[in-house]
Amino acid sequence: MSALSHPMASAPVAPGGEPGMQAEPVAEPGSLRILWVKVGGLWPLNTGGRLRSFHLLRELSAQHDVTVVTTHGPAEDPDALGRQLPRCRDVQSVPHTPAKKNSGRFLLALARSWFSPLPLDMFKNRIDPVRRTVAACLAEERFDLIIADFLVAIPNVPLGTETPVLHFSHNVEYMIWQRLAATETRPVHKALLALEWRKMRRAELEACRKADFTVAVSDQDRDQLGDGLEPGRIASIPTGVDLDYFQVGERGDEIPDEIVFSGSMDWFPNEDAILHFIEAILPRIREARPAVTVTVVGRNPSDRLRAAAEAASVRVTGTVDDVRPYVQRGAVYMVPLRIGGGTRLKIYEALAMGKAVVSTTIGAEGLPLVEGEHIVRADDPGDFAREVVGLLEDRERREVLGDAGRSLMEERFSWAQVARDFERHCRRAIEHRRGLRRSA
Repeated sequence: MSALSHPMASAPVAPGGEPGMQAEPVAEPGSLRILWVKVGGLWPLNTGGRLRSFHLLRELSAQHDVTVVTTHGPAEDPDALGRQLPRCRDVQSVPHTPAKKNSGRFLLALARSWFSPLPLDMFKNRIDPVRRTVAACLAEERFDLIIADFLVAIPNVPLGTETPVLHFSHNVEYMIWQRLAATETRPVHKALLALEWRKMRRAELEACRKADFTVAVSDQDRDQLGDGLEPGRIASIPTGVDLDYFQVGERGDEIPDEIVFSGSMDWFPNEDAILHFIEAILPRIREARPAVTVTVVGRNPSDRLRAAAEAASVRVTGTVDDVRPYVQRGAVYMVPLRIGGGTRLKIYEALAMGKAVVSTTIGAEGLPLVEGEHIVRADDPGDFAREVVGLLEDRERREVLGDAGRSLMEERFSWAQVARDFERHCRRAIEHRRGLRRSA
């Protein structure tokens, strides 16, 4: 998932109100009352999931009556999100600190999850204050629809009640765990991950069956999640991109032989990708281009990653206020992922900036991009290195790829268009529940 910083400090506040006040919604003909539930926060915009959800919320709240229930960590401002979404009826944020990996809380949750049908990731995100806040909202007023944003929101919303539920799936979660198990070399860890991905698959498919409708973020995810689901209860929307924010810069700003990657470095698939790149791909690139430089942009890099990067003379920035200057300076944008799911917003953002992108198949999974026209794909380390070197040596080809990518983003992938698709599926979820009532 992307870690591109996207500050919006100048977003408007409610007309005539103080910063942080919510504008009172004006009911439009056919407008919906939506309760949007998102565990894991929405602000700041430093992950791909937050970006996708935020932009859809911003678009939907212009036409519909939207209430948001989410969480925030100790270093996050719970009032900032409301200021960025002034057209929402209400934004309620519950303080929540996720258990750190291998901490006492994490290990306790892991042990308790073994006695639960829920996999660890869903079990530890079953948050009582969120559940109580959702219940209070539903008790106070009638909503046309609940949106469970990400699978981990599902344990916090009521399924099978009067109010229909749309499951907004940003990833096929069990595939991530399955790929983690496939790349794990320690026998005990591999066995535990194998157990976890199977539990995740059962829980994920059950969530799709119990929800009134599921929206995936790629056709491939839709097909995987829809296995065994009755027709007409799952669909996909494309990933969007903020075309005003991510624009093509001056070609002269590129640094020859500069390769760039951006992403949340505390998301394991991203860390794995960069460690794999440093070990297996970068030495091959430097055989052909000794002067090549690499910049990795993204929040919370681990000590392990920093040490590997320092040994390989790779620059790791950590959190930055604005990723665009780093992407702009890169001659090639790379996505060497081996693990993942959903779609990578980082690729659309790089294409919107007119960059040539080299990605693994998994890195560009689910994106409707034409090989050789919008993107270059390579999975073998030697092939990946050769494709990067080829682009570093061919400025004209880089520009042709970048121009084609920008044109595609402009034609098909604005957030306004994506939100229109999403709204249509919201109405399909509501109609499904009405159909159940009529047949009861």
